[in-house]
Amino acid sequence: MSVEAQKAKQVIIDEIKEKLDGAQSAVVIDYMGITVAQADAMRKKLREANVDYTVYKNTLVIAGTEFEGLAEVLDGPSALAISKDDATAPARVLNEVIKDFKKMEFKAGVVEGNFFDKDGIQTIADIPSRDVLLAKFLGSIQSPVSKAVRTFQAIADAKAE
Repeated sequence: MSVEAQKAKQVIIDEIKEKLDGAQSAVVIDYMGITVAQADAMRKKLREANVDYTVYKNTLVIAGTEFEGLAEVLDGPSALAISKDDATAPARVLNEVIKDFKKMEFKAGVVEGNFFDKDGIQTIADIPSRDVLLAKFLGSIQSPVSKAVRTFQAIADAKAE
């Protein structure tokens, strides 16, 4: 390998290391079979969820990081979706895209330091976002309180008559 090729490869390796540094999750997906328009739409959804999405050569995976388990699934075309903010965002957003396009599939992922195979990432992808879970939780707390308030108000109204 020429010196220039080695330097170019090192630049990409450094870029991947930087993206993975502090990441909560990284998901590998087989992205083949989608059109350019579908790829653009997918990238837009991922950007909106603050997820970095990049296609790399499989030989450029970083050993010695918590993401090195992904090396075992990096055969054939692969893309890497990384999130530093929301551990489930890459899997969740890509799952929506897979359902919409009926193409692509998960290969594996690492979420908060734990390796998950294809089925494990699918399970994580089905988990609602933190905001949705909080809204459901608050709704479940608010419902009994609201019911109690209405009951007390009905009793007070009945006594007032």
